Amino acid sequence: PADVRSAVVDQVGKLSHAQIRPLSLVLHGGEPLLLGLKDMERLVDGLKGSLRADAGVHVQTNGVLLTDEFIDLFARYDVGISISLDGPVEIHDKNRVDHHGRGSHARVTAAVARLIAHPAGTRLFGGLLAVVDPSSDPAVVYDALKATGVPSFDFLYRDGNYEALPQGKSGIDSTEFGQWMIGLLIHYLADPSPPRIRFIDDIMRLLLGAGGQKEGVGLNEFGIIVIDTDGAITRNDTLKVAYSGADRFVSAPSVLSNRTIMEQIEGGEFAEYFELQIPTSPICQACSELHVCGGGMPAHRWSEDRGYVNPTVFCADQKLVISTVRSRLERSTALPLPVS
Repeated sequence: PADVRSAVVDQVGKLSHAQIRPLSLVLHGGEPLLLGLKDMERLVDGLKGSLRADAGVHVQTNGVLLTDEFIDLFARYDVGISISLDGPVEIHDKNRVDHHGRGSHARVTAAVARLIAHPAGTRLFGGLLAVVDPSSDPAVVYDALKATGVPSFDFLYRDGNYEALPQGKSGIDSTEFGQWMIGLLIHYLADPSPPRIRFIDDIMRLLLGAGGQKEGVGLNEFGIIVIDTDGAITRNDTLKVAYSGADRFVSAPSVLSNRTIMEQIEGGEFAEYFELQIPTSPICQACSELHVCGGGMPAHRWSEDRGYVNPTVFCADQKLVISTVRSRLERSTALPLPVS
């Protein structure tokens, strides 16, 4: 709606000018391109006019609606584009189907090719985002994603917690996702001309004493808020997997109410939510790998009896991946890496 768009443009613009670090705004969903070309241009034009010059605007899309016209629009306004693709057709189409049950792989890969071929494609393309299917072959997934010609890709674990384990994980102490990541790591390190994989690269950087860039890895702090299409201001939408309403502020703020985004993030509710990033489980606090793992995503720590005071449900997976990366790095440098 126009009133929501106007309020978002105004309030997010003021936020970007008020904070010290550059703001990053991501249009995602659902599917953001369902907004349509004209309304998308109105939104992006407004944002680019209100945001501080160093703010970034990005779109995370399933690619099905990514036409040349959309790419031209994003090129004019310097909007980064990332596309969701889970691997080859047999992996991607297992879960990403339309309302008629048809797989989307062919349309998504066509969109990737269209973006790469565009004159501004290299500048705009942030890369691919894939959800890990631990039943798949990581080398096959890696080769399929690299074959698209993208500059980088990244991976997300499937959502889950202590009450509902992620699909493909057989138990709290099982390591299906970690084993998959190790298979990916081996293939990645053997590639003489690899693309960037942020998940693995961040773990390497953190082990070598540098900082990470990815939410859910390392101890970086991210002040994330979400604005729904009706104007509601909510917490990180990944928290929905914890329990119904976990992503909601009790005060139910909205960009259309008399409580602005700035007022919301300066209040106690936001401070309490912000602190969820800090892993408070005694197990995490005593863990030598905390500076690398970071405790994982808050949503993955949830249990009914202890709330978020748990290690991530992927704790065993993360320990396995981190120890394997450390071993590989030590082998390549012939020096032991520090453990905090």
